[in-house]
Amino acid sequence: MLEVEKEKILLVDDEPGIRESVQAYLDYNENWQVDVASNVKEAWEKLQKETPDLIISDIMMPEVNGLQFLTQLKEDVRFNNIPVVFLTAKGMTGDRIEGYTAGCDGYLPKPFDADELEAMVRNLLEKKRKEKDNIGNNTQLNELVKDLKDIKEKLENSNKFTITESPIPIDLTPREQSVLDLVAQGLMNKEIAKTLETSVRNVEKYVSRLFSKTGTNSRTELVRFALKHGLTD
Repeated sequence: MLEVEKEKILLVDDEPGIRESVQAYLDYNENWQVDVASNVKEAWEKLQKETPDLIISDIMMPEVNGLQFLTQLKEDVRFNNIPVVFLTAKGMTGDRIEGYTAGCDGYLPKPFDADELEAMVRNLLEKKRKEKDNIGNNTQLNELVKDLKDIKEKLENSNKFTITESPIPIDLTPREQSVLDLVAQGLMNKEIAKTLETSVRNVEKYVSRLFSKTGTNSRTELVRFALKHGLTD
């Protein structure tokens, strides 16, 4: 069984009781790892060593308060996309507006309900995962489309790239051929699954089989191989 990397949470609060209770409560989730800091200086030192997936911070702290800390985070390209949840005894509407205006993603006035904090953390981490996946998919798609364009231009316009028989026998099933054709069009697994009215998991299996049958290790290599040897248009 593959070990799932834990999502990292940094809790910044000058009250020992709050740090201990929140850390103990959130650490109960086996997918989360909670580190703590008693002030912004300590938190900033920890950030230099490891970037958390989410930060929970008190506002009312000595020397540097939570709002100032948030400003530092937003001004640093390394940390400006980290979701930040504020915990504070200040619960007035104006204070909440100030927090959201500064760029925080969540706000819980003390005393707060632990279940509500957990739900907020869970939702923000899930949102961040989805955004990260979308960025990754878009980047991969853009790179693949560009590579496809280059490959097709070379195959069509250069004598160095002529369609030849595959050096290894390739016997594709009708479904594998359909998946290959769609991969060559630049579609991602989710789009292929929708087109073929099947599951993403099944598409992943077909793509894996195509890798195995063609001796390739990536979608770009697969498409290059398929175009060069006439396995797809």
